[in-house]
Amino acid sequence: MLEVNLIRTLVFYSVLMVGCVNNQKNETVDGGLNKSSADTLPMTSSASVKEENILFFGTSLTAGYGLDQSEAYPALIQKKIDSLKLPYSVINGGLSGETSAAGKNRIDWLLKQPIKVFVLELGANDGLRGVPVAETTANLQAIIDKVKSKYPDAKLILAGMEVPPNMGDKYASDFRDMFKKLAKKNKMVFVPFLLKGVGGVPKLNQNDGIHPTAKGQQILAENVWIKLEGVL
Repeated sequence: MLEVNLIRTLVFYSVLMVGCVNNQKNETVDGGLNKSSADTLPMTSSASVKEENILFFGTSLTAGYGLDQSEAYPALIQKKIDSLKLPYSVINGGLSGETSAAGKNRIDWLLKQPIKVFVLELGANDGLRGVPVAETTANLQAIIDKVKSKYPDAKLILAGMEVPPNMGDKYASDFRDMFKKLAKKNKMVFVPFLLKGVGGVPKLNQNDGIHPTAKGQQILAENVWIKLEGVL
């Protein structure tokens, strides 16, 4: 049984190259902003309550690969926010195949709109490609610095990820610790592992064994909401 579980875990992580852009149902516009979000950017008037933006910036895990936009965890969090009548509007800035280096270049476009809360989910693709942890760290820090510089009052949240043991014990350990250190350094609210309860569980992932099902996305939403709720 241990061997079966190990093989299942290695298969899950070895193919968790969060790419496959061509098959994604979630269409995106320039800058990787999902159309559903782009079409509903907060519009305010003197008669309405001003909504603050929450930007989710990440890979296809955030974009909701293979699912309807309404089933991605940022959209599920929007439903929670609406049910509580909180004045926040979610923007899904997830993009399949995103690396930390690509994200560093893309973030400027998304920061053209005011951000009150920033949720960063990047790094998984770097890890599976064996990108040096120091390089990924520098890229993620650059993204965080850009957000801080433009919106110094924004609340920051970091979602941690992990790589499979076949990447080497030291690399896996350094990669895991990278997120914790970045969160501490930048005083970010920390979600230790976005895929907790979902990664490696067949029934919670699509047929590719990589991306969460709608049910899996619900668990991702809970993993994030546990930390986000206190921020809001």
